[in-house]
Amino acid sequence: MDFVDLFPFAPDVGYSLLALVNFFGSLIPFVPLPGFLLLATMSVGDQYDLHILALVSAITATVAKQIIFYVSYGGRKIINEKTRKRMRPFERLIKRYGAGAAFFAAATPIPDDLVYVPLGLAKYNPKRFFVATLTGKIVLSYSIVFISHHLGLSLVEPFLENVDDATPVYIGIIIFGVMMTSVIILLLRLDWAKILGKFAPWTLDENNKD
Repeated sequence: MDFVDLFPFAPDVGYSLLALVNFFGSLIPFVPLPGFLLLATMSVGDQYDLHILALVSAITATVAKQIIFYVSYGGRKIINEKTRKRMRPFERLIKRYGAGAAFFAAATPIPDDLVYVPLGLAKYNPKRFFVATLTGKIVLSYSIVFISHHLGLSLVEPFLENVDDATPVYIGIIIFGVMMTSVIILLLRLDWAKILGKFAPWTLDENNKD
């Protein structure tokens, strides 16, 4: 199976479907892969403008992540005080490196919601979050676009050459999303005071606003 078989309709969908897939893929926590795959598929060949592809991907992903950030921003009213107390040291750690952490999470293919949710809970500056996330998403989107365009997905297709049906790939994406959602639940349950107290004791200081 070729990589483009994952999205056989890609050459005909246009920028609007890329925007929708990327937005909703980024809005669902920890499941950005459909947007990445479609972006890479559409970047092969010369049918689409590479700059428009990258910017559409970056902007729609940023808007989705901004929504997740704001939900987390208000989520501190929903989370019980016991959980909030456990999370505060981790929130202070992430918030100290706020813009840098948001940029790194956006510019790399790591599960970025692991950073964005704590930043929202810590009430990090929304404007700084938006700028850092948009900048990072632009870097990531351009990287995917140019690598896919110039290498013709030759780095990825060897992994798919023995795959005849795309269904297991789709199922794998769903399983990955479930696993990553479980990770964020684990983050909320860990006692971060014990974990961070060993190497970042400043995160235990209730008067520390970083």
